[in-house]
Amino acid sequence: MPKSPQDLTQSLLTAARKAGADSADAIAVAGTALSIDVRAGQLEQAERAEGSDIGLRVFVGQRSAIVSASDTSDSTIEAMATRAVAMAKEAPEDPYAGIAAPGQLAQNWDIDALELSDPAPEPAPGTLEDDARRAEAAALAKAGITQVQSASAAYSARQVWMAATNGFEGGYARTSRSTSCVAIAGTGLGMERDYDGDSRTFQDELRTPEEIGQSAADRALARLNPTKPKTGAYPVLFDERIAASLIGHLMAAVNGAAVARGASWLREAMGEQILPETLSLLEDPFRPRAAASRPFDAEGLPTQRRAVIDKGVLTGWTLDLANARKLGLAPTGNAARSAGLGPSPTTWNLELTQGDQSRDDLIKAMGTGLLVTSMIGATINPNTGDYSRGAAGLWVENGEVKGPVSGVTIAGNLRDMLRSMIPANDARPWLSRVVPSLLVEGLTLAGE
Repeated sequence: MPKSPQDLTQSLLTAARKAGADSADAIAVAGTALSIDVRAGQLEQAERAEGSDIGLRVFVGQRSAIVSASDTSDSTIEAMATRAVAMAKEAPEDPYAGIAAPGQLAQNWDIDALELSDPAPEPAPGTLEDDARRAEAAALAKAGITQVQSASAAYSARQVWMAATNGFEGGYARTSRSTSCVAIAGTGLGMERDYDGDSRTFQDELRTPEEIGQSAADRALARLNPTKPKTGAYPVLFDERIAASLIGHLMAAVNGAAVARGASWLREAMGEQILPETLSLLEDPFRPRAAASRPFDAEGLPTQRRAVIDKGVLTGWTLDLANARKLGLAPTGNAARSAGLGPSPTTWNLELTQGDQSRDDLIKAMGTGLLVTSMIGATINPNTGDYSRGAAGLWVENGEVKGPVSGVTIAGNLRDMLRSMIPANDARPWLSRVVPSLLVEGLTLAGE
């Protein structure tokens, strides 16, 4: 009988001790993934993957090494531990390396309260295929849609278990069900495409395939016959679909690894006002059914609710143990890792304060400018916050949408952009990043 993820981590730790490690931590992930792709009414691809991944990090003094494998046999586990200890002995010393002290570890969590795993049975391949077909048919039913590039449905379930020689042991199961559709409107050089999709922890909360297909079609049709606006300075409204990218750039700048390297445009900004004082950015790893929820991080530390930005003011960095030690601060319980990589800081569920206006209200208020619905590429200077991205969307004149535009480059500086943001009230509450549409004044648009 195959070993459980819990048993695998204990086998890894036992092998590490036997091989001569002073301390160690281990992770085991076992899961199933099923995906179905439909094209032109026919099944195009069906994939099912089942397997396990194991990872071991060992410490010999202040030296460490990481090894991983997908073979979970006893012989492989013993060979991994022997190899990891040998590698660690040759590695350079790191004064900040090491697992958590026992007093830092998470205790008494309630994994059931987070509802990370749907108890409903795994969907049959035929059910997923039907979802994909329905999404494709709904898109093709819209006049002007010439083809559907892809219609997909997927399901995954996995078990994660972590353990360390400091006494920590814990794990959880997680599920996900998704449907997506990419529709193409027009023909030849005039073709435009757009998408929609949904992903949920619990299958019965997923939007219908028809809604997803119709939405993808409507978005593609709205992009037909684009023009380029005149180059100049204009207000830009980032649609809710892509507004979270601005918060993503902010979180990259407050990531403890970037701050410790000195490669962050916010490295000296602790305690400064970063956003308007009416806005806060909250991290909550305890939201039920959310994709980034968890009671402990990858180093066994308790996760915590915190205000990354409190009434506009930056309150702290996102820290794992090593970067907290480098900066002389307390860790925030934000370590993430995979089987093959060591811990690094990452964020859990985020929520930005919403405004009291709808997106349509902000469109009316912005006068003449750009509503961005799609972005391409990114040039972000990590030291200065200078921002440049390709974009497409809808042109607004006198508070009314006039038509699609594309081939536009948006330029500005993230410090200025974040301080002037005006939020709408249209954020989707089930996402791991709950961010509404955001209006930013005075950005430079490079068009004609």
